[in-house]
Amino acid sequence: MLISDFLDPQKYGWLKSRGVSRIMAAISGSGFEARAVGGAVRDSLLGHAPEEIDLAVNLPPEKVIEVLAKAGIKTVPTGIEYGTVTAVVEDKGYEITSLRHDLETDGRRAKVAFTDDWQADAARRDFTMNALYADEDGKIYDYFGGREDLAAGVVRFIGDAEGRIKEDVLRILRFFRFYAWFGKGEADKNALAACQELKKLVPLLSMERVWRETVKLLAAENPLPAWILMKDTGVLAEVLPEAVNIARLGSLLKIETKYGMPPAPLVRLGALIFGHDYSAPDAQGHVNLRASMTGSAVESAAEISRRLKLSNREASKIKTLAHLPALLHGKLDAVSFRRALYEHGADACRDAALLVAADSQTLDLEPFLDRALGWQRPVFPLSGSDLLKLGFMQGPKMGEVLRTLEERWIAEDFRLTREECLAEAKRLM
Repeated sequence: MLISDFLDPQKYGWLKSRGVSRIMAAISGSGFEARAVGGAVRDSLLGHAPEEIDLAVNLPPEKVIEVLAKAGIKTVPTGIEYGTVTAVVEDKGYEITSLRHDLETDGRRAKVAFTDDWQADAARRDFTMNALYADEDGKIYDYFGGREDLAAGVVRFIGDAEGRIKEDVLRILRFFRFYAWFGKGEADKNALAACQELKKLVPLLSMERVWRETVKLLAAENPLPAWILMKDTGVLAEVLPEAVNIARLGSLLKIETKYGMPPAPLVRLGALIFGHDYSAPDAQGHVNLRASMTGSAVESAAEISRRLKLSNREASKIKTLAHLPALLHGKLDAVSFRRALYEHGADACRDAALLVAADSQTLDLEPFLDRALGWQRPVFPLSGSDLLKLGFMQGPKMGEVLRTLEERWIAEDFRLTREECLAEAKRLM
C-alpha cells in the first residue's frame, strides 16, 4: 500500500470545510501556522472520513484565544494548562493544541512547555502513525516514518517504547487498541516487550480511562488478535482477568460477519467473560430464566460494573448478558422466544441469542433475529381497576392475582382474550 505525502483538498473536503478554513486563515493571517494532526490525517490517508479534526498551532493557547476572538471565532479553554482550547464554528468543535514538549511526567499527567518546534511536538506523541500533520494545502509532514508504518500496519512507539509508556501508562492500552484497528501481521516486538515489562503500572490508571480504551478496542472490526496479545503478555490480567473466553469471542465475530452486524463492544465483552449454567428445559421446552440466573454470573456482572465504573445503562446490559442467554438454551421455539421478548425486550433478546449462537454450532440464528427485529410488545388486557370492579380488595393479594393472570396469559402465548382473562380472575376469587 502506497501512502501519499499529500492530501488533495478536493478529495478530502474537511480540509476546506468552513470551520477548518476559518481557523487556519485566522492563524495564518496573524503570521503563525495551524496544521491538522493525528487521527484526521491518519484516517484520511487510509481513505476513511475522520470522526474528529484536531489542529496543532505554533503559538501559545492564550494567543490562540486572542487571534480567534479577533476573527469572531468562539473558544472554550477545555485544557488550557496543557495548551488546548476548543474552537466552535457553526456548533462544531475543533480541538486546537499549542506545540509543546514535556517537562515532567508521572505516568498519568504531564507538565508541559510550549514551543514553536513542530518536530519537538511530534516527538512527544505516542505512535508514529499519530504524529502526522497536514497544512491547509494538504501537504503532509511526517517526522518519524509514520506513513510507512501506517502502510505496513506497524504500530510503533516514537523513540524508546518503555520511556513513552512511563510518560503515560495509558499508552499500554492504546497500543493494543491501535493494533486492533490498524495492525497487520506480527506486532512490533519492542512495543510488545515494553507493554509486557510495564504491565504492573496499569492499575495506576483511573478505571474510566481503562474502560474508554477497552470499549474502543472492542469496537474494532476484528479485536481478537489484539485481545490474544493482551492475554499472552499478561496485560489482560491487570485489566479484565475474567475476559479470557477467546474461542467464544471468535465464534461471535464469525456470526457478526455472517449476518452483517455492526460491532457491539458490550456484547463482545459478554462473550469474553460469561459462561452459563443453563437450567434444564421443562416438558414444553421452556427454560426457567429465574432458575438460570446463577448467583456467580450476576455477582460477577455487578463486580465488573463497579470496578469499571460503568454507567447505569452499561451495567444493566452487562447484567443481562450474564444471565439472559440461559433463556435461549435448550429446546427453543417461537413461543418461548416471544415470551423472552415480552419480558426483556428485543435488544436484550437479540444480544442473548448472539451469545447462545456463539456457544452452539447448530442454532439457526436468523429466525430469532427476524422476530426481534419485527417485535411489537402485546398489551396485557387487564388492569387493577378491572379486578376492583370484580370485587377484589385493593392490596398485595390483588397484585398477586394480577401477576398470576398475566403469567397465564404469557404462558398461552398472549392469546387469551380479555373475556377469558376476566373469567379466570372470577375463578381465582
